[in-house]
Amino acid sequence: MRVILSLLSICFSVVTFAQNTTYWQQHVSYVMDIDMDVKSNQYKGKQKLTYTNNSPDVLDKVYYHLYFNAFQPGSEMDIRLQNIQDPDGRMVDKSGTDENPIVTSRISVLKPDEIGFIKVVSLVQDGKKVTTHLDGTILEVALHTSIQPGESTVFEMEFLGQVPLQIRRAGRDNKEGVALSMAQWYPKLAEYDFEGWHANSYIAREFHGVWGDFDVTLHIDKKYIVGGSGYLENANEIGYGYEDDGVKVKRIKGKKLSWHFIAPNVHDFTWAADPKFTHDVLDTESGTKLHFLYKKKMEKEYLKNWKDLQPKTAELLTYYNKNIGAYPYKQYSVIQGGDGGMEYAMCTLVTGERSFGSLVGVVAHEMAHSWFQFVLATNESKHPWMDEGFTTYISSHAENQVLNEAKVNPLEGSYKGYFNLLSYNIEEPLTTQADAYHYNFAYGIAAYSKGSIFLSQLEYVIGKENVAKTLLKYYEDFKFKHPTPNDIKRTAEKISGIQLDWYVNYWTETKHTIDYSVSVKNSNTVVLNRIGRMPMPIDVKVTYDDGSTEDFYIPLKMMRGAKPTQAKRLESWAWVAPAYEFVVSKNILSVQIDPSGLMADMAPENNQFPKLEDK
Repeated sequence: MRVILSLLSICFSVVTFAQNTTYWQQHVSYVMDIDMDVKSNQYKGKQKLTYTNNSPDVLDKVYYHLYFNAFQPGSEMDIRLQNIQDPDGRMVDKSGTDENPIVTSRISVLKPDEIGFIKVVSLVQDGKKVTTHLDGTILEVALHTSIQPGESTVFEMEFLGQVPLQIRRAGRDNKEGVALSMAQWYPKLAEYDFEGWHANSYIAREFHGVWGDFDVTLHIDKKYIVGGSGYLENANEIGYGYEDDGVKVKRIKGKKLSWHFIAPNVHDFTWAADPKFTHDVLDTESGTKLHFLYKKKMEKEYLKNWKDLQPKTAELLTYYNKNIGAYPYKQYSVIQGGDGGMEYAMCTLVTGERSFGSLVGVVAHEMAHSWFQFVLATNESKHPWMDEGFTTYISSHAENQVLNEAKVNPLEGSYKGYFNLLSYNIEEPLTTQADAYHYNFAYGIAAYSKGSIFLSQLEYVIGKENVAKTLLKYYEDFKFKHPTPNDIKRTAEKISGIQLDWYVNYWTETKHTIDYSVSVKNSNTVVLNRIGRMPMPIDVKVTYDDGSTEDFYIPLKMMRGAKPTQAKRLESWAWVAPAYEFVVSKNILSVQIDPSGLMADMAPENNQFPKLEDK
């Protein structure tokens, strides 16, 4: 009997563990009715939110993000601006002299009609009042009735919002005169996943959201043209270029139009509006319709750039569909607005008064986010490098092709940025939470540059073709699933047959650097030394004194495999050994470590023999 009970206990534990680690995802369904007053920059909202608890846990509370509350004097975002040594230049005003600069947070001086806010007027759960506690940008809700696993509940809310002056990402009246850039504008339910609640205060940076469906009706002054997430359901009543071919639009009488949008299977909803938008539409070979909304009155150069941008955007869409996977939505909108460039569901907001190359570049980057942040949707608050870095990697390659730049290494700028960061000695591990970096500069280089090098350097480790296959498989397996670093690692391992735990650990969880040197002894023996703390496989090109060359490949022992290569494979190198030697058949003229330049060796001057200074 004891044996039977023990076996039953073990079986129950195994089943419970399997159930608790089975993939699951929460689900939301928003129905919102928004009445916008463009004169006061305030809006009244009604929100009906159906929340399904697909987790194995009983939930007795939920959290909402009220992002616009960050744009108030004394907010956490404001305090952070006043204390970080290198604040975002878009969010501060500078005065004084170069010797004695005075930096003022733009949030700290906002007037009552310039601040942002979201005020929850009422909130009920399944018709019953709930208890709430407001803490800056987070609203904690103690539920009237706990939500059991597999059950759904309905929250009904009335709220009042005010659009802040454009300071960061969202707001009114940006520097190019766009009236409304409406991102992070509504009460948004926080994500609950296998790690628990993600109810982080909004400080300035990244986001994480719950998959769901949005049904949004926006009542706004009929002179305003709107673009954003989702599909316009009543396009033939609205017009402004959204109507079907041949339709003669008859708008209803009154001062406002009601724009009705549906956005299925997204984790956010964004819109922008201006009375002087031009709206162009471009059909693409994949069936996705591209929308372009930009100010009518710009310099001729900028207007031409926006026209020339449109076929390039179609080319970018084709590139990403081929090299990442199929874009799953029927539309994508490029909208002038915001404070630079920022990705949103089915759209981006970008500043538009740019050179042509800059405009294509910002759209290439923000559009690529649609795959990495809005379909794969890694938690970019915890792993910003997986979003910004992977986006930088693919958009750099896309720009290289679309703009015919013919760069040997499209990520050269990322490598330079990373080496520059090392020279300042302020690097932090990629595992640092996005808002927690001590310097904005360090965050930017880490997330964008070092994050993109993760993939570029992975080409060096497992082979370019294997990285290309990895991206396609990663997207196919993890779209709509909020993947983690382990997911990209396991995908690459399965594709390549190479173990990569060491690579993810060293590159993302430590600040260890790569530095190898090469020398020659006895005219025919190559001597390699690992100076840096991060081990790597090594490619070596040897040039002999008769002018011939020979390539060699030394795998790391802990890779338990090797990349595809035409080079002569040597015995693997154990990471514990600081030096490695091999003998060649002829007298050596010169030796080069990593001819591809894809390994991020911080001291390339000692990667060749003779050294540069010896030549």
